[in-house]
Amino acid sequence: MSLKIRLARGGAKKRPHYRIVVADSRMPRDGRYIERLGTYDPLLAKDDDKRVDLKEERIRYWLSQGAKPTDRVATFLGKAEITAMPAQRSNPEKAKPKAKAQERLAAAAEAAEAASAAANAPAEEAPAEEAPAEA
Repeated sequence: MSLKIRLARGGAKKRPHYRIVVADSRMPRDGRYIERLGTYDPLLAKDDDKRVDLKEERIRYWLSQGAKPTDRVATFLGKAEITAMPAQRSNPEKAKPKAKAQERLAAAAEAAEAASAAANAPAEEAPAEEAPAEA
């Protein structure tokens, strides 16, 4: 049986409240769980002590039994110094524009370059013609 330490959502619409539970990974998010290990209330201030409440002994027990925390729960455990803080997951490739957007940007850049070249070309030729005429 594959165990996960994860969040189970409760509360009313637009008023979330989460239980931190250990459950079989095949069970639904809000479905049957083995044990409740704490709570998370995202509506409280970030510096409030009651925002994340953990049962440290039971969490350590389930981790020793092979339970794997989800990313969000792993962050909570890292901040509580129960486990090592997980590495920040960053994907700079995801932030880049996709192929069609890159094509549009390239086309816009070429059009702007052509327009500036067209605007600069008559301005450069006119002083060159006037200079010999004045001399």
